[in-house]
Order: sequence, then structure tokens, then C-alpha cells
Amino acid sequence: MINFTEISRKELNVQPFAWTEIGNLYSPANATALASSFPCDNFKTIEAYGGEKSYFYEARALIGMGSNSVANPEQLSGAWLELAHDLLSDSYREAMSSLTGLDLNTRQMEVNVFHYGPGAHLGPHRDLPEKIATHVFYFNDEWNLADGGCLAILNSSDAANVAAHVLPIVGNSAAFIRSEHSWHEVTRVRDGCKQSRRSMTVTFYPTSSISSMWPPDEVPQLHSYGSAGD
Repeated sequence: MINFTEISRKELNVQPFAWTEIGNLYSPANATALASSFPCDNFKTIEAYGGEKSYFYEARALIGMGSNSVANPEQLSGAWLELAHDLLSDSYREAMSSLTGLDLNTRQMEVNVFHYGPGAHLGPHRDLPEKIATHVFYFNDEWNLADGGCLAILNSSDAANVAAHVLPIVGNSAAFIRSEHSWHEVTRVRDGCKQSRRSMTVTFYPTSSISSMWPPDEVPQLHSYGSAGD
């Protein structure tokens, strides 16, 4: 499913931090299958305002922290099950290790899927210090920059100081190494936007890390996110 060569052959940009955009991850047929069957089950709403960063979006677990199995596989399409198993493979870890120059083969991995509907956003931030490297995949058939919902690579904590925008188009992705300078955000999705911004984030952590997205003592209120056409 995933074109591992496309990942391993890329080089990270140096400025404003170690990051790169990676495209052509799937065949046209697989891209269509993934976009058309993007998960809508077992989501929870995550939101906070006025703190170090503000955020509002919907999240679903695909692979739990350090797990070797797919979370809630019953309603996933065949394409999404294949994608999840690719992420669990040694080939994916080797490709990401080659890209980042870090040994990610024994690091804990967590994978989550996201809907960013109208008004959803994730303000400027550098990621938690325990995050080592992140790979963000996108699954929209098409997207207009004016609708927001893009990954903004920032030169500083100032949201206006943008180095690059990454559109959330299926087959496209962005990878980066967490640092004290790795400022980025997901720009606010425009009110009235007719589709959600659809993404998946793969994050590598040190051994024995605990998920901040799915705390062990949490009993989340899960729900479906609209329908496959929303």
C-alpha cells in the first residue's frame, strides 16, 4: 500500500527545522480506496481553549501506543486495514529511520486518525517533548487553501510567520523531527466548508511512554463522525 521508497529517498529540510513534504505514497487506485473509505467510527471530540495552545478536532485510534494490532478494526475497509498493517511493518520503520537519521526500529509508535470539520483547528505548537518524530498523512480528494485546514510550517511561534503550507491531499504527507524550534499548526477550517480535513498522524516515542491522546484512566465517549460523504 505505502510506497516506502518514496519515504526513504527524501531528505529533510534544515530550515526552519527538520521537516519534509512527501508525496506519491500510493497508487491511484489505492489513493481512491483510502479517501473514499476514510473512517467515521469510534471518534471522540478533543478541544481546549486559552492555554498554551488551543485546539478542536475529532480523533480515532488506529494503532494504540506500543500496540502490534489495529484498534477497532471491525468497521475499517480492506484498504485501511492494509494501510494499518503497512504502518506496523518493519519496512515502514526502516523507511522512517532512513528519512530522519534516527533509529526508530524499537521506539513506541502511536497512530491516530482525525476529522477537522468547520471551525476545527490546532494552534501553533512544537509537540510534546517526549515526541521524537511524526509523520502526518492526508486523505482528501481535493482541498482549497482558502478553506484552511492546512499544515502550516512556522518560522516561530507566530502563526503569521509561515514558512510553508502543506495541503491535505490524499497521497501527500509531511514528516518532521520534534525540536525546540519545530513550530507548526493546523489552520482553522473555514466555517461552511463542505468537507472535513482528513488526516492520520504516526508518532514515535521513547519506550514506556503513555499516550496523552488516550490516557489509560480515561473512559472516552465515542461516536461516529457524520457519514462517509461528510
